[in-house]
Amino acid sequence: MDDRISVVVGDITTQEVDAIVNAANPNLRHGGGVAAAIAHAGAPVVDRESREWIRRHGPVGQGEAAVTGAGPMPAHHVVHVVGPVYTPGADNEGLLRATVRAALDAAVTIDARSVALPAISSGIYGYPPDEACRVIADEANAWLRAGGSLDEIRLVAYSDTTADHFRTAL
Repeated sequence: MDDRISVVVGDITTQEVDAIVNAANPNLRHGGGVAAAIAHAGAPVVDRESREWIRRHGPVGQGEAAVTGAGPMPAHHVVHVVGPVYTPGADNEGLLRATVRAALDAAVTIDARSVALPAISSGIYGYPPDEACRVIADEANAWLRAGGSLDEIRLVAYSDTTADHFRTAL
């Protein structure tokens, strides 16, 4: 794996990076999990700019990203992406890979050099955490190998267990 990827145990809202990634829902209503933590830490900017983004563009689709300010958080931007709801028999891996690419591509468009990614879809969206972490780590590495220009990608885990999944994947 690329040495520009690291694993951090902690709160994504306190990461000193250019952009953090939010595991959002299509309407950018930040009601639970990582999304709620980001909305609370970035209040009122994240909610206000999320509502404005939806008003102007409509719901965020798979493989798309919405970018807002981060408010008082150390990061400058929040990149909102919608991970897949894990569905047996569906192309869950392909959808999660597209989500990770959308997040990293969006970060580059705002001139970010460093990004913090959570374990997208591994909470209420039901993606098995070990599989989600493997896909996220692998896609971040593939994105960098394909010429991605970020200096740092942090895989941020809220728990030691999730961090271990990321470390195993790396």
